[in-house]
Parts: sequence; C-alpha cells; structure tokens
Amino acid sequence: MTGMTDTNEPETSQAYELKEEGIRLFQEGLYEEALAQFDRAREAFEAAGNELEMAEMINNQGVVYRVQGHWEQAVAALEEARAIFVRLGDRDREAQALGNLGGLYASRGDRERANECLRQAADIFAELGETQRQGETLLALGIQKWKMGDRSGGLATYEAGLQTLE
Repeated sequence: MTGMTDTNEPETSQAYELKEEGIRLFQEGLYEEALAQFDRAREAFEAAGNELEMAEMINNQGVVYRVQGHWEQAVAALEEARAIFVRLGDRDREAQALGNLGGLYASRGDRERANECLRQAADIFAELGETQRQGETLLALGIQKWKMGDRSGGLATYEAGLQTLE
C-alpha cells in the first residue's frame, strides 16, 4: 500500500490548493498563517486517505516550527513525518525529513545528531541516484564535521560533496 488512495477527488483538490497556499505563505514569511494552511491541508489529505501527502504537511509544519525557533515542536513533527515515510516506504521523503532534522540539530549545536541525520540522508540520496541532493547534503555534513573538530574528515566530505555536484 502506497498511501496514495485519494478516495475523495474534491477534498484532494482542495488539499493541494491549501498546500500550495501554505508554501506561498511560508515563502512570504507569514509563518503562523502557513502553519494553519498546512494543518488544514493535512486534515484534508487525511480525510481523502492520502497518507503520504498528510505526512508531507507534517514535515512542512516541522520546517516552519524550526524557522520560528520552536525546537521541540519541530523535532516532534519531523520525526512523526519521517516515521510515516519509513512505514510507507518513501525513501526520498525519508531522506528529506532526515536532512531537515540534520539542519535543525545543527542549528541547535547538537552536532553529533546533525552528523548522524545528514549521513543517513546522504546515503539514501546516493541509493536513489539523487546526486544533486546527495551533494548538497554532503556539503552540509562536511561543515558539521569541521565544526566538530574533524578538520580532515570535514574537508574530505565537503570535497566529496563538491565532486558529486560537478
């Protein structure tokens, strides 16, 4: 089961509109409004039986919480989204959630957890042949290693990221 069983076409259409509006609001820096739209979209996707998009909305909420500095809410949302992506077998979105978690942990100074999440994300992107995102993730991982005091490992990982992006 993929979680992509849209049983109610009008609700699904409305859910995608809510999602797009949430993205627009986020890009404009209207975070509270974006959170509300993502929550409405999550509810609509859930009602339509589209678990994958529902989890994507939870992930989006986690990103908004991170930008707002609501760390505990951000971690909870991103971990919840990641768990759903894992259960549904969506490796791409799992890696995206891990990358988001890595960025969150890095911004909080939890370099070991950031390192772990970014490494897992980079490995998944490599498995999927997503070289652009793998390279970007390796760059972020290299920076984390550098900041942890692993200068040679950080430089090597950063260089690997650059080579992946070439």
